[in-house]
Amino acid sequence: MEQKQPILASEPVSKLMRHYAVPCIISLLVGALYNIVDQIFIANASYLGSYGNAANTVVFPLTVVVLAVAVMIGDGCCAYASGLLGQGETAKAKSAFGNAVTLSVIMGMVLCIVYLLLRDPLITMFGARVNAETFRLSQEYFFWIAIGIPFYLFGQAMNPVIRADGNPRFAMVSTLAGAILNIILDPIFIFVCQWGMMGAAVATVLGQVLTAELAVWYLRRLKTARLDRAAFQLDGEIVKNTLTLGITSFLSQISLVAAMAAINNMLHVYGARDAIFGQEQYAQIPMAVVGIVMKFFQIVISIVVGMAAGCIPLVGFNMGAGRRDRVKALFTRLLIGEATVGFVALLIVELFPHALIRIFGAANESSFYTDFAIKAFRIYLCMMVLACVNKACFIFLQAMGRALASTMLSMVREIVFGVGFALLLPALFGLDGVLYSMPVSDFLTALIAAMLIVETYRQLNEKS
Repeated sequence: MEQKQPILASEPVSKLMRHYAVPCIISLLVGALYNIVDQIFIANASYLGSYGNAANTVVFPLTVVVLAVAVMIGDGCCAYASGLLGQGETAKAKSAFGNAVTLSVIMGMVLCIVYLLLRDPLITMFGARVNAETFRLSQEYFFWIAIGIPFYLFGQAMNPVIRADGNPRFAMVSTLAGAILNIILDPIFIFVCQWGMMGAAVATVLGQVLTAELAVWYLRRLKTARLDRAAFQLDGEIVKNTLTLGITSFLSQISLVAAMAAINNMLHVYGARDAIFGQEQYAQIPMAVVGIVMKFFQIVISIVVGMAAGCIPLVGFNMGAGRRDRVKALFTRLLIGEATVGFVALLIVELFPHALIRIFGAANESSFYTDFAIKAFRIYLCMMVLACVNKACFIFLQAMGRALASTMLSMVREIVFGVGFALLLPALFGLDGVLYSMPVSDFLTALIAAMLIVETYRQLNEKS
């Protein structure tokens, strides 16, 4: 590692961004594919269809809770350890890695137990009782997903740790291996074995187990330092610093869960008042459709977050080394890149919504499903460019150690705006109000983010 540290302070910024961000993007995309692939195969299974899609949408926010805990530990450790390595404190960085492992194992077991004990209340909270069939399929899918939580949390938390150790490619490969296994097993379990929602969930869990096993293999071969038994003993100071730096990642995910809960419940309430979706046989369609739109958005955000998260070790190291000029260059390139991704995604959803919904089984559904899906894509994601820039701002501020500003911006977006408008706008515009809640939230958040971006540049210029 001693040979790599000067590279982070001297190699061209563009080259370092590619080296760190591309594997990170692929890792997050592959991680997103776990749930997305499940939904694609579920949607195209005629015996599951939109009921299975709706059940997947119900369970998805509960998997995000697990991811929130994982990224809090992993991203926090990545930022903290990278800063320590930039300052030459290798021994303390080793303890940070070990503490992250211990925290991941403990939290994975705790969440698994809680989920199994509170299954029905939890899925009810996220709209599972839209009709009886959706509730039954949600129960089935959630049970098996809960079994895999310890493996999922551990694998996701270790991904940033592995990147911080200087091996983003292995972090990518470990996640990719699990996703490929899931893609192979999904059609076998769903179409050949006819295991339904259980088959989709078991395929996902087996992929997560493989990713976790590869992470364990790598941890025994860290480049920075060999982990000994002492490194795994929880240290109050290390835990505090890790979780403080990771709290923004946690809140950005957990607040998204709050927004999803509000959205799912408003879809349930105002869908029941709709002339079409108030009918029992169509009641699950709004939730299934919005779930699909969220999955596409998740793909885009995986690219956006991957670009930003890939910069965390670079920002942390260069901040620790006092190279704020390089931090400024990273920030500029990141903002341009994120806006470009958002613009391309916006063109796709506005021009080709029919192609997107066909991937998710529209051929098996009614015209009401197709019509609502097209409207949902075009309205819900119309501020995609701003959403991407906002997310980049959250993560970059976190990497710079500005946890408070990053956390507050994230909370305003997801809780104040995300939940607030999801509850308010349907009262004014009915079911369409749920769709308007996202672009309105992203636009208002961008106004605040713009001020923070200007302030960040000012500070970097003063300290250069």
